[in-house]
Amino acid sequence: MLYYLSQEFAANFPGFNLFRYITFRTAGSLVTSALFVFLFGQAIINSLRLRQGKGQPIRADGPESHFAKAGTPTMGGLMIIVGVLVSSIIWANLSSVYVWVVLVVMSGFGLIGFYDDYLKVSKSSHKGFSGRMRLSLEFVIAAAAALAIMVSGEQPFSSALTFPFFKDLILNLGWFFIPFAAFVIVGAGNAVNLTDGLDGLAIVPVMIAAASFGFIAYLSGNAIFANYLQIHFVLGTGEIAVICGAVIGAGLGFLWFNAPPAAIFMGDTGSLALGGMIGAVAVATKHEIVLAVVGGLFVMEALSVMIQVASFKLTGKRVFRMAPIHHHFEKKGWTESQVVIRFWIIAVLLALIGLSTLKLR
Repeated sequence: MLYYLSQEFAANFPGFNLFRYITFRTAGSLVTSALFVFLFGQAIINSLRLRQGKGQPIRADGPESHFAKAGTPTMGGLMIIVGVLVSSIIWANLSSVYVWVVLVVMSGFGLIGFYDDYLKVSKSSHKGFSGRMRLSLEFVIAAAAALAIMVSGEQPFSSALTFPFFKDLILNLGWFFIPFAAFVIVGAGNAVNLTDGLDGLAIVPVMIAAASFGFIAYLSGNAIFANYLQIHFVLGTGEIAVICGAVIGAGLGFLWFNAPPAAIFMGDTGSLALGGMIGAVAVATKHEIVLAVVGGLFVMEALSVMIQVASFKLTGKRVFRMAPIHHHFEKKGWTESQVVIRFWIIAVLLALIGLSTLKLR
């Protein structure tokens, strides 16, 4: 919205030139989404608490410390999603296809998560709707997003896979790019969903990943910086930085209420939406492999579940005391704050390693 005002009035009012700069609009987007959540967060929490009654069900086989959280409302991801949407509409250049692709993935995954949370709360059960159906819907949304990205870009690069550390190594996937990209987006969404198990555990790594990919999007969408760093230039992806800024701001606002003891949980509504959004950004900027490094904490959480399930089915034994892996460390005697802060440290280190690939080529 404000970007279009700069087009209309910049000639007569030089101050409107500021709205042309992605960096300025990203900062504005961050502040706007943060203010939105700060201002309306408590009202949203009160409304959800009134409607949910007992709040999010607590796992009977989980760590004993979690029983004290009974009655805490869930679906807090709503405040993040709405904050990001409002801020993005105000500050982003809405003519960019990538902006709409990322927002649609975030909203679509958020709706799936919302319905899953609704079923859990209404039935007072950990089981939402069919996992197979949920994954099918996620893949439909992700495949549509991948198709839009492939069609909107320049062929054959738009359907190619690039590799970090190698400036000229490109693998053209052709139409196989769609299932590959869909897998990345769905995998990211569900990996963040598995990470969201402790107060503040998921939102801070999400903000770290959003900051990293906002930086990557800005550089990838700028021909001068992309050429200097010898990374692949993707026209139009710079605008994604504005959305990433909105995610950071909304995340800060949410963390205010989610800090221990949490007044609200993100729920599948937020974790699926934010994970899918980050996956879509990685696909759009051609940094899918870097996502596995920057989001290595989420990968670790997802792998711990897969290893646990596979081990139990094949041998009848469990590798971890409890999966996802953050519960394993709780069972070993780490306090919740120790797990959360140490995992934040890991997320920061992995983000720095991922960003180093921009120069090491």
